[in-house]
Amino acid sequence: MPVTDVEIAYTLCPAEKRKSVAAVVVAAGSSTRMGGLSKQFLPLCGVPVLARSLLAFQGHERVNRIIAVCRQEDIADVQKLVRQYEITKLCDIVPGGATRAESVQKGLALCREELVAIHDGARPLVSAAVIDRVLEAAELYGAAACAVPVKDTVKQTDPCGKILSTPDRASLRLVQTPQAFSLELYRQAAVDLGDALSGLTDDCAVLEAAGHPVYLVPGDYANIKITTPEDMALAEALFLYGRSHPGEKEAGQ
Repeated sequence: MPVTDVEIAYTLCPAEKRKSVAAVVVAAGSSTRMGGLSKQFLPLCGVPVLARSLLAFQGHERVNRIIAVCRQEDIADVQKLVRQYEITKLCDIVPGGATRAESVQKGLALCREELVAIHDGARPLVSAAVIDRVLEAAELYGAAACAVPVKDTVKQTDPCGKILSTPDRASLRLVQTPQAFSLELYRQAAVDLGDALSGLTDDCAVLEAAGHPVYLVPGDYANIKITTPEDMALAEALFLYGRSHPGEKEAGQ
C-alpha cells in the first residue's frame, strides 16, 4: 500500500505534539435483532464482546481516556466487566439516550480531549492498525473514519422490490468505526444541526451535514459489527483465524 499524506504528516509530527484522544464506546442498543440477548455481554472466545471493544482502546498508546455509554440497566454489569479486565483508562460509564445520536452526545459531554474516537461497542475485532489510521487522518483533517470497498453488486429498489438503478460499486464504501473527529468541530456541528441530529445513525453524517469534509482510510473486513446471531459465529471464526495467521495483511487493504 503506498505511503499516504496522512502517514507522512503523522511521521513528521513529534509525539509530544500529537493531540490528546478520548474514546467513546457506545453500547446502548436494545439488541432487538439478537432475540433479546444483550450482545455486548455475549462471550466471544471466552471474553465478552464489549470487553474486547474496550480492551482495543485500553491497549492503544494514543488513547488517554475511555468513556462507555450503555443502557441504564447495564451499568452495574459494565462496571463489573471493567474491573475484571482491568480497563484502567475507562473513567466514566453513562446511560445512553433514546437514539444512537443522543447516546453519543452523552458520552461527548464528558470529553475534554482534542480528538474523540467514537466506536461501536459491538465491533470487538477492531485492530490497533485501524485505530492508528483513523486517528492519524483525524489529526490531519479534523474528521475521519475507516471503511472497506463493497464486494457485492448493489441495487437501488422501490418499495415493491423493483430495481431502479445499479450504483457503480467502485465508488462505494462500507463505513465502520471508529470514526474520529476534532471534539470542537463535532460539538459545533451537532449544535448547528439541532433537532435533525437525532435522526442520524452515523457520526460522519454530523460533519457531512455541516459541510465539513470527512476522509476515509482503509478499514478491515474483520471489523464486523455484531448485530444478528450469525454474526457471533462469524466473529469467532475471524478471531481464531487472526490468532492462527498473525502475520497476514489486514483484509480491506
